[in-house]
Amino acid sequence: MTAFIKFINKKRYTALFTALFCICSLFLSQGITAHADPLTMDDRIASQRAMAIQSNAVPNWPTGPVITAESAILMEVDTGTILYSKNIHQKQYPASTTKILTTLIATEQCSLDEVVTFSHDAVFDTPRDSNHIAMDVGQELTVEQCLNAILIRSANEVSFAVAEHITNTTDWSVFAGMMNERARELGCLNSNFVNPNGLPDENHYTTAYDLAMIGRAFFANEMLCKITMTRRLEIPVSETIREAKLENNNMQLIPGGTYAYENLVGCKTGYTSSARYCLVSCAEKDGMRLICVVLKDESPLQYEDTVSLFNYGFSNFAKVNVSQTETKYNIDDSRAFYGGTDIFGSSKPLLTLNKDDYVVMPRTATFDDTDSTINYQTNDASQAAIITYTYHGVNIGSVRVDFVEDDTDQHIFDTPHGGSKDTASEGGSHKSVIFINIMRVLIIPVVLGAAFLILCLTKALLKNFQFSFGGRRIRKRRSRKRPKRPNRFRDYDY
Repeated sequence: MTAFIKFINKKRYTALFTALFCICSLFLSQGITAHADPLTMDDRIASQRAMAIQSNAVPNWPTGPVITAESAILMEVDTGTILYSKNIHQKQYPASTTKILTTLIATEQCSLDEVVTFSHDAVFDTPRDSNHIAMDVGQELTVEQCLNAILIRSANEVSFAVAEHITNTTDWSVFAGMMNERARELGCLNSNFVNPNGLPDENHYTTAYDLAMIGRAFFANEMLCKITMTRRLEIPVSETIREAKLENNNMQLIPGGTYAYENLVGCKTGYTSSARYCLVSCAEKDGMRLICVVLKDESPLQYEDTVSLFNYGFSNFAKVNVSQTETKYNIDDSRAFYGGTDIFGSSKPLLTLNKDDYVVMPRTATFDDTDSTINYQTNDASQAAIITYTYHGVNIGSVRVDFVEDDTDQHIFDTPHGGSKDTASEGGSHKSVIFINIMRVLIIPVVLGAAFLILCLTKALLKNFQFSFGGRRIRKRRSRKRPKRPNRFRDYDY
């Protein structure tokens, strides 16, 4: 009887346990379903392709391609002109594109032959299912080998080790602080980095615009660009590494890849399940260098979108040298600021537009379509002002107004007032002339010259006054001492 009761109780407990398990499973499954992405892959692609492209709203701007990436930007490197923009300030997870900032800082902080030793934290805090090159505790690589491992194989444990090496601590938040400070210096606006490799963290984010700004510094480093284009990572046997490491570069934009782009300068990919597929790249053609960033894309569309954006940029935009094109700046009386007949005694002009500065414009636009503003506040003693150009509100570059030091064939452009708007918009029928206010530039030397001239005149007047007064006194003294001579001719009448 007792055994039977125990059997019944056992069955009861088993049933209760089974019921509880089913209820928990139901709640869990409902919870997962509630947080699951309701969109299929095709739905997500369609939704992202339907998003607005902000640059397409600019009047007379070339229409950009429809792409899958949720955020994207195409930027000209030197002027910072944004040729294509789609949600460029929207916060996104950057995944391994984070590593362009990590490696940039490494080149700025370390010499290539420094030795990086791998700690326990660097090795074992790296998820085994993420990108790595199977480094072990105590093994060593040079900084140069680390850069190759990070950029070619996107090795996460190597990123950790480099961060530890630079900060001399295993606390990666110290290196994250360096990353955020450097990002602000480069012009980033909406980024926050918490680790050196881009592993998932809800507080680790950036934007397409910010990555492009980081990319301007990264792709200016020839060595880093060359590494990203390398097909294979090779780490030879050493005292701490018993077996050579050979890893292939899976980037498909570089030579030999499925989407190889002949004008490519460099690139870095990224992927996590939350960030999706990301790509930062740079290409150069006809002397114009462009940076492309696509975030939250799908594979292999991140490559197709990048190629489409590069082709769009090179086909629809061109560099225009300002000094060779500008006609809105002139001088009413050019002899006023040339030597020979001027008060400065110089035969060459005082100001010139910098020959190396240019703007980036749509090929369908003309330079006369631009607006400009003049800023006389410069940090360079060799510059008088900076003229910034816009096209329908889009910043397209600037030109420096330099003081002339050597002979130049440039024209000098100056009149007393400034302006750049079309008078037609205010009821006129022609464009107003834009002027550089030379009086602001020359006010100090003019004042000093006037003071010097006044001083010279005062000194001359005082000297003449003293000489005249003293002469009269001498003549009086001489007249008293000298006897009068008889005039032997006074009796004669002529």
